[in-house]
Amino acid sequence: MSLCQQIGTRGFQQLKILLAQDLVRYVQFIHEDLERGDDTPTILNKIFASNTQALVDTLEVLDADAMARAVHAMRSARRVELYGIGSAAPVVEDAHYRLLRIGLDARVVTDSHVQAISAAQTAPDITTLTVSHSGSTHETLAATRLAKEAGATTITITSFGRSPIVRFSDIVLTTAARETRFLTEAMTSRIAQLAIVDALIACLAMSDYDRAVENITRTFDTLSIKRL
Repeated sequence: MSLCQQIGTRGFQQLKILLAQDLVRYVQFIHEDLERGDDTPTILNKIFASNTQALVDTLEVLDADAMARAVHAMRSARRVELYGIGSAAPVVEDAHYRLLRIGLDARVVTDSHVQAISAAQTAPDITTLTVSHSGSTHETLAATRLAKEAGATTITITSFGRSPIVRFSDIVLTTAARETRFLTEAMTSRIAQLAIVDALIACLAMSDYDRAVENITRTFDTLSIKRL
């Protein structure tokens, strides 16, 4: 029996949360920079400063060569599959929409069961993009492992360079976010993840400029019927 089971927790992640609850003030579960008495202007300044710092820190750790390899893998793929659970789901939904806008064949999967099935049915001509802040979320970890075993090229956006998901990732795009010491749901990490998606889409578009512009123009015309 593991130590976690002996002390009555389901696993290491729950143990970390319980320890954090004893070590920090509850207000830090909202955001680690906040104090109980902070007024609205102070909250705004702290949140925006934290998000700005996350972008600065992410730019420092982001590997440009890894980004270039991700662009090549996605451009070379017959299809791109995107996996994300929980707070990562809106990030991969955004990536899916924007990949379609520049003409890539993409599929987004946010249901854990469908993720496993879809990942197991990938192939060497498929590239997957998984977003996982901790890199240890069971569902996305399993999907990435299954895709890797099926021969797909696996790309991961994560904040932890030594997380379990890295073992199954051919290409890792690393974010930086401080609040991971306390929060179960990362906040500033989503800003960094979206920035990486922004950069990835821009690099993909620039790598096949004429085709991307043609598709953006076509989809713009298509979406114009939705506007009054």
